[in-house]
Amino acid sequence: MYKYLPLLVLLFGLAFLLPLHGEETLPEDLGTRQAGIDWPDFLGPGRAGKSPETGLITDWTSQPPRIVWQIELGTSYGSPAICRGRLVHFDRHGDNDRVTCRESETGRELWRVEHPSGYTDLLNYNNGPRCSPVIDGNRVYTFSAEGTLQCVRLEDGKRLWLVDTKKEFGVVQNFFGVGSTPIVWGDLLIANVGGSPPDGPTDIYSVQGQVDGNGTGVVAFDKMTGKVVWQATDELASYASLVTATIDRRPWCFVFARGGLIGLDPRNGEVDFHFPWRARLLESVNASSPVVVGRQVFISEAYGVGSALLDVQPGQHRVVWQDKPRSRERSLGLHWNTAVHHEGYLYGSSGRHRGPAELRCIELATGKVMWSESGLTRSSLLQVDGHFVCLSEGGMLRLLRVTPKQYELVDRLELQDDQGRPLLRYPAWAAPVLSHGLMYVRGQDRLVCLEVIAETAQ
Repeated sequence: MYKYLPLLVLLFGLAFLLPLHGEETLPEDLGTRQAGIDWPDFLGPGRAGKSPETGLITDWTSQPPRIVWQIELGTSYGSPAICRGRLVHFDRHGDNDRVTCRESETGRELWRVEHPSGYTDLLNYNNGPRCSPVIDGNRVYTFSAEGTLQCVRLEDGKRLWLVDTKKEFGVVQNFFGVGSTPIVWGDLLIANVGGSPPDGPTDIYSVQGQVDGNGTGVVAFDKMTGKVVWQATDELASYASLVTATIDRRPWCFVFARGGLIGLDPRNGEVDFHFPWRARLLESVNASSPVVVGRQVFISEAYGVGSALLDVQPGQHRVVWQDKPRSRERSLGLHWNTAVHHEGYLYGSSGRHRGPAELRCIELATGKVMWSESGLTRSSLLQVDGHFVCLSEGGMLRLLRVTPKQYELVDRLELQDDQGRPLLRYPAWAAPVLSHGLMYVRGQDRLVCLEVIAETAQ
């Protein structure tokens, strides 16, 4: 047997060179544009709506951004995710939800994978997905409007696992179905599931919103297998996406659930606090993601209670400021857009309805309104290179300068086809995405790729 000893030693040594459990080989990077970053998650790095890229084209009148490619989309609301030269979008086509992967620089389709969908919206909004895809390594995660959570391979679309959260956790249909994008943290995929006990009501209207939880308000899945690792709280699901952060060297996960903000430890699901924050109106929803700045967490909604800023520590929280309960004045009333923080100020679209909506800047420390601008309807922001790209829900793009002193319009752009018809139609509710100098914007049924940073500019 000793003659095999050198071979055994060699094999033992090679074992240390192999990937550890849970790691995987990444697919080839199809991108050719070297400068810039990937955009694999909802709202980009840290879910903050901010890009570190530079060299932005700012004269849109004499040098409008070039349309690189465009495609028609299926039914959906979400933005795409981009990684390794691949763009993934999630839409409904007929009775199927479809995940499609394309070359991010050309739009050429690489693969597609579908699963059945029978979702019908309770309030007659569209019946497609609300959540954006999330890319992690060689995996893509999607969460459908009726609660199908799945993982497919980025390289070729092969399905790795699928969980019917509606069936597994007894989720009662909410006003607009499922709309909170899950988040990857370490080896976990954490989702705002909001399950209920067996034999519950068919939908939230049938019991006038009085739905019980069953301890699966937040569920962490093994991202490789889809198996449940931990579950926490009786809270129901909202439309705000989860955010993770490290505060004083401790990991946190913040979930702005249906009834308020939950702060918990993503390692084990232990809840540190629950801060009630929801309007009394039956049809009110929390849909704006938390914004974490240092030890402080900002939340906002558009149905009545407005905004609040909390200081958090393990096991507790302290209110720094909050909008007054009976006052008509609110610092910010964010509907489906998430505020962008920059140097002590927050910027976001305040207002529940199109007409009265205002773009505002507030001081983070106090909630003081620094300026407001009406007439833009509800909008989403992307911060890049000292500017904001502002996409209004009607499809108008505006370029703004980032300043707390005043609203400052630099330029505007309405994308049109050869016949002068707008390319982006209402509702353009997905925030712009920027990756390697290319910006991706979507309206009701179209995704457009624009070159906003020249390849040689960065």
